[in-house]
Amino acid sequence: MAAKKYIALNVGRQQEMSATQASAGAANEGDIVALDSSGRLDPSMMPVGVGADAQTLVASEALSAGDFVSVWNDAGTMKARRADATASGKEADGFVLSAVSNGQDALVYFEGRNTALTGLTGGARYYLATTAGQVTTTPPSASGNVVQYIGRAIGTTTISFEGDDGVILA
Repeated sequence: MAAKKYIALNVGRQQEMSATQASAGAANEGDIVALDSSGRLDPSMMPVGVGADAQTLVASEALSAGDFVSVWNDAGTMKARRADATASGKEADGFVLSAVSNGQDALVYFEGRNTALTGLTGGARYYLATTAGQVTTTPPSASGNVVQYIGRAIGTTTISFEGDDGVILA
C-alpha cells in the first residue's frame, strides 16, 4: 500500500508529499506519520522503551514469516538464524513476523505474540522443534536435543512467546 499523501508548503510553493511509515531517525524529524499496511505504527516510530521489544539484525540465512530465531555473534556482528532444538547454542531468542532473504535486515521480536503461524491448537503448549525455526507440541527427546518451552497457542495462528533457557537432554 502506498503511503498517504498530503500537500505541504515547500519554498513558497505547494507540493505533494508522502507521509513517513518507518523512521530513519533524526533525518525524519518533523515528518507527518502514516500507519503501515497493518494499520499500525511501525516500531521504528516509537520512542526507546515504548512498544515491542525488537531489534533489527542481519539474517544469516533466509527466514520465513513466523520463524523462531536464535541470535548469534558473527565476528562482532549480531545476526539472526533459525532456532533449532537439535543442539545447544541455537535456542530461540525471539521470532520474525516477516520473511527476509539471507543477508537482509530482519526485525526480531524478543517477546510478545508471534502472529505469523498456522495450524496451531489453541491452548496447547509449544516447544522448539528439531526442524529449524519451527515449534512442536511434543518436546524433543533425543540425546543432545534441547527442550525449550516457547509458549502457549492463543489461537490457530498465534503463540504468546515466553521462551526459556531450555534443558539439554543427556
